[in-house]
Amino acid sequence: MSGRWFFLVASLALALRPVPATAEELVTSLSSSEVLIESNFTGAQIVIFGQVDRDKQTVSRPGPYDLAVVLRGPDQIVTTRRKDRLLGLWVNREAETFYEVPSFYVMSSTRPPTEMGHRNMLEKYGIGINYLNLPISPQSEVQVSERDDFRDAFLRLRRKQGVYSEQAGKVDFLTESLFRTTISLPATTPVGVYSVDTFLLHEGAMLASQTKALTVAKTGFEQAAFDLAHQRPALYGILAVITAVFTGWLAGVIFRKD
Repeated sequence: MSGRWFFLVASLALALRPVPATAEELVTSLSSSEVLIESNFTGAQIVIFGQVDRDKQTVSRPGPYDLAVVLRGPDQIVTTRRKDRLLGLWVNREAETFYEVPSFYVMSSTRPPTEMGHRNMLEKYGIGINYLNLPISPQSEVQVSERDDFRDAFLRLRRKQGVYSEQAGKVDFLTESLFRTTISLPATTPVGVYSVDTFLLHEGAMLASQTKALTVAKTGFEQAAFDLAHQRPALYGILAVITAVFTGWLAGVIFRKD
């Protein structure tokens, strides 16, 4: 009986214990939750806006807030190869495979990542290109001393392709609590479901975060061709060959000289 009473008293104490209130909360929204790619698609812009809600019962924090908005595309597996000269020719030699790599990554923030927090926190949440977690295969044959070279080369190529970028200083506070930023999607944006993560920080500490979904999809003929290529690749290949042959024959007929 005493054990039963102890259990009841302990349960009651846990139920009545004070729950610490969250001082800040994030409320965010997107100008559009879906981007449709058609034949004339040249890119799009997504506006992320929101508000920092504060608990009025808590004391205001000294200094301004920091915000980081990360738009991340679907993960993929990517192999980075090193080319060396062999008998006067450039050939592929060593290779490193990265897993769970974002196909698209843009970070917009109030300040550069290094000024917003310590390395461990930035790596934990993937805030900043240099702090992305890029897992490699446990069976990797690349020497440990050379892995950073492959990582740097991969990130450099992604920046050059325009699918990885950072926008420090591009998050604007319209008032003390309202903010907004704009992220551009190029014409080469991969399709899939993206995540839009907004992080609220203060003096290097993570206060709140919120995640929204953004869908990038093809539509019309582009979507039909995409689905056919992935669901029935053999039929897609046959149709592509027939189309190429017909186009060549038609061009020969039109431009044939008498």
